[in-house]
Amino acid sequence: MIYENPWLYNDKVFTSEDILDYYGFCYLITNLDNAKKYIGRKYFYSTRKKKGIKKRIKTESDWMSYYGSSKILKEIILESTNDNFSREILSLHKTKGLVNYTETKLLFQNDVLEALNNKGERQYYNDQIMNRYFAANITPSKIIK
Repeated sequence: MIYENPWLYNDKVFTSEDILDYYGFCYLITNLDNAKKYIGRKYFYSTRKKKGIKKRIKTESDWMSYYGSSKILKEIILESTNDNFSREILSLHKTKGLVNYTETKLLFQNDVLEALNNKGERQYYNDQIMNRYFAANITPSKIIK
C-alpha cells in the first residue's frame, strides 16, 4: 500500500518492507512553493511499556505521516496541503547513535541556522541544533546566491 505523499529514497517510494534492520533515517523536507527546507531525523520504531506488563513493546512509529518537529513547518503544512512538500530520505542507519550523529552533522554541514536564499530570507525552517544552538542567537554571516 502506498501512503500519502510518500518518502522517497534514491528516487523510489520507501515502504515498511524497506526498513529491514534499519533503526531510523535522516531526511530533507522541501516546501515546493518557496524552496525552504527542513532537515531532521526519525526512528522507525518506538518502544513503550504497557501498563501491567514488564516487557517493552516495539511498534512501528508514525514515520510514514511524519513532517518533522518544527512548529512553524507543521503550521504551514496545516494551512496548505501535503502535496506542496517533497519528503526525501537522505540516509538510513542501523543504530540510534548513527541516526543522531548524522542528523547533527547534516545540520551543521548545511548551515541551517545561517543559510539565506537570494532574497535574504532564511533557507531552512530549522531554528535550533541539539537544543543548544539557536537561529535567534546567530546573525547570518553570508547570503547564498
